Amino acid sequence: MMTPHSKASKYAAFALARKVRPSRVRPVNFTPFEPPQALFVDTPFTEVDSPELDAYSRSVVNAVEVVGPAVVRVLPWNNGGRPDSLGSGVIITPDGFVITNSHVMHGAVRATLITLDGRELNADLVGDDPDTDLALLRVTEPQSLPSARLGNSKALRRGQLVVAIGAPLGFESTVTAGVVSALGRSLRGERGRLVEDLIQTDAALNPGNSGGPLCNAAGEVVGIATAIIHGAHGLCFAVASNTATFVVGELMRHGRVRRGSLGMVAQQVPIPRDLARSLGLSQASGVWVASLEPNGPAAKGGVQQGDLIISAGPRPLTGLDDLLRALGTETIDLPMTVTVVRGDKLLQLTVTPKERKRA
Repeated sequence: MMTPHSKASKYAAFALARKVRPSRVRPVNFTPFEPPQALFVDTPFTEVDSPELDAYSRSVVNAVEVVGPAVVRVLPWNNGGRPDSLGSGVIITPDGFVITNSHVMHGAVRATLITLDGRELNADLVGDDPDTDLALLRVTEPQSLPSARLGNSKALRRGQLVVAIGAPLGFESTVTAGVVSALGRSLRGERGRLVEDLIQTDAALNPGNSGGPLCNAAGEVVGIATAIIHGAHGLCFAVASNTATFVVGELMRHGRVRRGSLGMVAQQVPIPRDLARSLGLSQASGVWVASLEPNGPAAKGGVQQGDLIISAGPRPLTGLDDLLRALGTETIDLPMTVTVVRGDKLLQLTVTPKERKRA
């Protein structure tokens, strides 16, 4: 038990501590922090952004603003009067011609189109071409519509910026960007047909993008989205715009594409400079024969696997779109002279195209 004397000693010690403690505290002169005025300068975003990113952004935005209003969602109608599938399309003439995929239409003869501003338009099928997976629609109501221009896919280069616009999974006006990964690809479609002269890109495509435009920085349509490789990232394909231009012309005139066939699988390849110089060739690419159909027109005419075809008749062949044009309706069942490079020699062979059967 604490005695009164001890309590008095304790309280005296506390009082002394209170007197001494303040003298031991050193005062601090506090100066409020004032941030540099430069932090509050109202600088536009485009000025502080890096030049590379700004140029990239301008390219993508320009392409979207030019082509975007012409992109539509495509809802084909089945016999029961209900939408049968979902895809995209692009209006290519103000009076309402629209390109989409053949596989999007699934044999339907009409579709509903939903525009960027939400309008619903009725469209009839003009014709389709499973060999290139392209179909042409025509809006039934007379009106003036925003349209996009088909560019020259032959001018594309690997690594070039491209922008895809469409309605993946039903989300209209979705934009993805990437580069041209490769040119002149061939891909076998769902029905076993071989779709040729494809552009390979890593611009993301998803179900619903089919039939939508792939465009360059200038706002020109250079491809029509057609396929993706499921389970693989960055492997997407589009039909070259030069092929689309040819197919659209045929569908407008005839409602179908009746063309010749040489019975072979081929792809576009560059011609080595040394070889071109030694043979006196001025073109940079040709059509390489990957395989031949037994007893087909090319095989019967003496074409061999591994040959490089550089001309058909008077036409130089620098790619598969050139070959498609060379094998038009007028060539069926008529002899045609083709020039091929075999090894280090030029050969002239005679082939007789037959009508290509639809898949």
